[in-house]
Amino acid sequence: MKKMLSAPYIVFMIVFMIVPMGMVAYFAVTTADGSFTFDNLAAVSQYTNIFIRSVWLAAIATVVCLIIAYPLALVLARINVSYQSTVLMIVMLPMWMNFLLRTYAWMTILGNNGLINNFLGMFGIGPFRFLNTQGAVVLGMVYDYLPFMILPLYNVIVKIDKSVIDAAHDLGCGNFKTIVKVVMPLSMPGVMSGITMVFVPAISTFIISRMLGGGGNLLIGDLIEMQFLGNSYNPNLGAAMSLVLMVIVLLIMVILNQFDSDEDSVLM
Repeated sequence: MKKMLSAPYIVFMIVFMIVPMGMVAYFAVTTADGSFTFDNLAAVSQYTNIFIRSVWLAAIATVVCLIIAYPLALVLARINVSYQSTVLMIVMLPMWMNFLLRTYAWMTILGNNGLINNFLGMFGIGPFRFLNTQGAVVLGMVYDYLPFMILPLYNVIVKIDKSVIDAAHDLGCGNFKTIVKVVMPLSMPGVMSGITMVFVPAISTFIISRMLGGGGNLLIGDLIEMQFLGNSYNPNLGAAMSLVLMVIVLLIMVILNQFDSDEDSVLM
């Protein structure tokens, strides 16, 4: 009976995960005529600087999201239960809008004739170049992926037994020390989930970097998209880039999970 119930999930994983990953690996090590080669993987090394930029900007966006989301999740988990659903809806509200529309909105805000420069111009300041910079790319990532950091943190923090916090206060811990010594270690699963949910889409994004970063701030997602849809059509090279990107993400996730395991062993 259990095997029958799990069959749809197994089929789903095979069709939508294992088969696509197998196709990516196949195209990465073959030529257009199907011959085996490592040239595609070797050619990826020419774009090392773009890989480094993608990892760097995604890491910055993830850290900024964590810094913003953690106190918000703490406040959200401690407010009156009757208000929590309303605040959660406000947090999730931007996600109900189209991704492109949200990004276009930031183009309007950050442009040379955008809202920020127009406001600063009233005081004789500027205009400043906000658009087509790495800062604009990070800002777009933080805005679009911040809810993915808040929700896992909130789900973990709200489940922490209040008696544990009360016990810490009874033993002489102040609010700050309680957060550092009790809440933060117990919320590490939410931190790891949030980092994963933000970092993975941030490192592979191409819409944000194209619209807010301009042509001078290409990320690996832009390069992969260009190999499949651009003038330089080369799906085999695009598949090799995708395979290398998957390996990089997996390695980073393994490292993060190792930190999570170390934290669990300390708590035990």
